Amino acid sequence: MSEIIEFLFSQYSSYSDSFIFLEFFAVSLNIISVIYAKQNNILVYPTGLIGTGIFVYILFKFSLLGDMIINVYFFIMSIYGWYYWTRKKNDVIINNISRLEKKEYKYLFLLAFSSLVFIYLVYDQFDMWNSWTAYIDNITTAFFFVAMWLMARRKIESWIFWIIGDLITVPLYFYKGLTISSIQYLIFTVLAILGYLSWKKTLLKKSH
Repeated sequence: MSEIIEFLFSQYSSYSDSFIFLEFFAVSLNIISVIYAKQNNILVYPTGLIGTGIFVYILFKFSLLGDMIINVYFFIMSIYGWYYWTRKKNDVIINNISRLEKKEYKYLFLLAFSSLVFIYLVYDQFDMWNSWTAYIDNITTAFFFVAMWLMARRKIESWIFWIIGDLITVPLYFYKGLTISSIQYLIFTVLAILGYLSWKKTLLKKSH
């Protein structure tokens, strides 16, 4: 057991206590935020705002510019999602869980393509194409940009993009030395699967 712990967390011996606490705190908030998302609870946004704000700093330090930009984007979209989820008409919430409409798919593909191009240009500007992780980071960015947009719009398809992006990010973060964050994304994967099943159940109830 001690060998496994050493293998997973040996890199943390060079990190300060304050940094380890900061990462752990941000991870905890992000997990809580996803749990609230699974429950279709508006508290997904205030908890997410704090967690993503901290991760902007952490990811900048580790030169994961794509994921850093994702968290800036998450922060902005959390504000929008908070507004969108709470919109009411005659004291009734008007934007509930739904599926993507055909006309919305063009926005989905446009956002995915735009994010790939944008992150490519960012990495090129800062001459960061120095590792295979940069290319993986670019791909996951596209998935997460789409996932967050769909989540803010309260679309069940958001969970599918979360699942794919989370599965790719688990080994990426471990390789980069962010074991706690890697474990976070493993937990996110499980929660995203449960979130999809929970939202699907809600939609089925609405259709009957």
